[in-house]
Amino acid sequence: MSDVRWQRIAADVKLGEGVQVYDFVNLYGCTIGSYSQIGPFVEIQRGVTVGERVKVQSHAFICEGVTIEDEVFIGHGVMFVNDAHPRAQLAEGAPPFVAQKVLIRRGASIGSNATILGGVTVGERAIVGAGAVVTRDVPPETIVAGNPARILRRINGTS
Repeated sequence: MSDVRWQRIAADVKLGEGVQVYDFVNLYGCTIGSYSQIGPFVEIQRGVTVGERVKVQSHAFICEGVTIEDEVFIGHGVMFVNDAHPRAQLAEGAPPFVAQKVLIRRGASIGSNATILGGVTVGERAIVGAGAVVTRDVPPETIVAGNPARILRRINGTS
């Protein structure tokens, strides 16, 4: 057995203390906070900030424009989208591409295979259900699910 690690970690990546990066990961131009875990087959693009003690499960894609605060869980296969109107080519005279921002607040949890669209903020300690498509902001301490994601209930028990 070989001990070779299959990773692409660009020289401009900033890794905090105790970060664990598993095999088959692409990281470039991003910052990963201390004690975070980046699972296999994850890509994190330029300009992304991942906080401390964040867990990113396998096959997640985190694109330019995303900020993930501390103690967030990102499930398997989570996709972030940063373009409101994706096209293969810009129309003549169209403005240049500008990545839409996405903010995942402290302690939030994003379920497997969820898709988070550009321009969205997921509030502190909110939970996004598996497979949800988040098209608008999620309030703090709220559980959302579905396509499009809708509020199921508040975490403190109110509906």
